[in-house]
Amino acid sequence: MLKRKGRQMADLASNGHGEVELNQALNEAKLSMFHLRALVTAGLGFFTDAYDLFIIGTATTLIKAQWHLSSAQTGLINSTSLIAAFLGAFLFGRLADVFGRKKIYGLEASLMAVGALASAFAPGLIWLIAFRFIMGIGIGGDYPVSAVLMSEFANRKDRGKLVGLVFSMQALGLVLGPIVGLTLLSTGMSHDLAWRLMLGLGAVPAASVILLRRRMPESPRYMASVKGMGAEAAAAALNYSGGVVKAKVATGSTKRLSLGKFLSDPRYALYLLGTAGSWFLFDYAYYGNSVSAPLIVKAVLGAGKHPLSQVLSLNLLIFTLAAVPGYLLASFAMDRIGHRRLQLIGFVFMGLAFLAIGIVPGITKEAVPFLLVFGISYFFAEFGPNTTTFVLSAEVYPVSQRTTGHGISAGVAKVGAFLGVFLFPIITKALGLAGVMTLVAGFSALGFGLTLLLPEPARRPIEEVSIEEELISAA
Repeated sequence: MLKRKGRQMADLASNGHGEVELNQALNEAKLSMFHLRALVTAGLGFFTDAYDLFIIGTATTLIKAQWHLSSAQTGLINSTSLIAAFLGAFLFGRLADVFGRKKIYGLEASLMAVGALASAFAPGLIWLIAFRFIMGIGIGGDYPVSAVLMSEFANRKDRGKLVGLVFSMQALGLVLGPIVGLTLLSTGMSHDLAWRLMLGLGAVPAASVILLRRRMPESPRYMASVKGMGAEAAAAALNYSGGVVKAKVATGSTKRLSLGKFLSDPRYALYLLGTAGSWFLFDYAYYGNSVSAPLIVKAVLGAGKHPLSQVLSLNLLIFTLAAVPGYLLASFAMDRIGHRRLQLIGFVFMGLAFLAIGIVPGITKEAVPFLLVFGISYFFAEFGPNTTTFVLSAEVYPVSQRTTGHGISAGVAKVGAFLGVFLFPIITKALGLAGVMTLVAGFSALGFGLTLLLPEPARRPIEEVSIEEELISAA
């Protein structure tokens, strides 16, 4: 009965036989080309985020030798953009709820382009850190706006897939970094020029998406529910969807959930603990390993025994065989498995892989067993919390505070990422690689526990998941 009703509403919303309320029309709209356009627009920016964040791990293997950096200085370069992303996520997440998603959607991309290009010309350590900081603010701002715009254009049944695929563009950034490094090094150019080109090339995709983003309309859900522009929202949805989303104009006053009410409500406080806390713990474990992956692999193979090109090739192999399938499977399976359930599964198996590296004697000294288990950890990171933390934070908050909630979650997560990357070389020196992996296995267990605080949003209307109608009607 429910399935038949859902099909009837989808036909009503998409075939023009009648008009339904805007949110319902968006929730029940059939998967169409306008979803793909929104996905590409949001995803290209996130590809840029990933390339800029992870290419630095490859570049610093060259910079460290050229500038004679200490472990602490190397960690600071690797992590600067992450602490800046903390500020960017908070700032732009809030601004997107106050002024609208579209008004700031190109600004973060501009900061990424400027920061990446300037980094290529950095004359010294302080300048490089400053330029990476500017770029990181743009990266942080891109998290909440890209995720929320896609979730607000998405339909009910495919929301996890669509938002997950936006995040999956990170896989291309992960893979492209080693490819760019290998290509540049194979030319025989100086290492100084090679790392500068690695960083500067991040400006190319950032610049290419600015115009594309400015052409994307404002979120119809935001326009109608927050700004009270029902007629404009219905017209925007109809035009952008090519007639797929045909909705009636909402009548009556629109109430907006205040920031104070949002932050003081105990249910949203638990949601924030669940999204921000689990994401913080995951990013501490994940970014420390990912950004420092060239150093990890080099340490396992034996310092000085293998050229940098071989180290980068092994990193590329791990990303391609383990991470990329994890991203794609997570995106296409999470709506069936469940968004929260997939995050729980990922934390379990990722943690077990880290624990195996930490406690199995001699595994960090044997290349093949280590790379196999390290690859398994990558697969379940993507087929789990790396994708789902991004998705869940875009679903469980009300439309008037959605980018704020996502921005808080992403910002707190990037503090974890900063700590993981900055402390990784230092803790590894003190505890060894096995000790670090045991530590992050414990973080995975804590992430599992915090995930239990969240609801299961899969295939449910986003308004129902975020309980916004209940709170607004009670206000």
